[in-house]
Amino acid sequence: SFFVTGLATAVLGHNLGIDRREILDMDEQAAFILFSQVLQTITGLGTINLVTTKYQPLPSDMFVYDFRKPFDLQRGWLLWSGIGILCAGGAVVLTSIIVSSVNGELPPREDNDALSQLLPLIGVSPLSTASLIVVTGALAPLLEETVFRGFLLTSLTKRLPVPVAVVLSAAAFALAHLTPGEFPQLFALGIVIGFAYSKTHNMLTPILIHATWNSGVVVALTALSV
Repeated sequence: SFFVTGLATAVLGHNLGIDRREILDMDEQAAFILFSQVLQTITGLGTINLVTTKYQPLPSDMFVYDFRKPFDLQRGWLLWSGIGILCAGGAVVLTSIIVSSVNGELPPREDNDALSQLLPLIGVSPLSTASLIVVTGALAPLLEETVFRGFLLTSLTKRLPVPVAVVLSAAAFALAHLTPGEFPQLFALGIVIGFAYSKTHNMLTPILIHATWNSGVVVALTALSV
């Protein structure tokens, strides 16, 4: 659903002449990106709810939000979030090194990459900064983790071994970003998030990892652009 919504938003913006950066000022660009992400999030979560309604009651391990026992060694959501964040950094760096050694260099960030679109908005105004924080740190992690871990991964584990389900959901996660040059890194990130989620079966874990990762990438890109 969020593929269709994102496409529809882009087409709408094109038809209205507002998808061209030279037409909009920074605050207007930020508002448009925020509007697009809000629309995708509402549509995506609504579709998931519609699809799962007929299967009520849902399995006890689907769409769980549990703040209890954050540091439990077996299922502590905060503990495994921390482990996942550390592993994600290592996995993505290792993947980037491998890609660079094979291709000779890392491919440039693509124009349709969400973070590349948001980077020029950082620090321009309170509105643009707030939009960036909401999109990367809240809406995108909530939507993507609900779809790819809460729904897809959990559903796949009912029929497939967990490692296979994690790999398939990670591949879908990477493909959904529509940035082929960054597929290896996104796939590696999806693998780490998937295994962390499979340890806790708690949506807080993948959402926190994803939100922290996005925030870290934004900070790194900001530092590199200075």
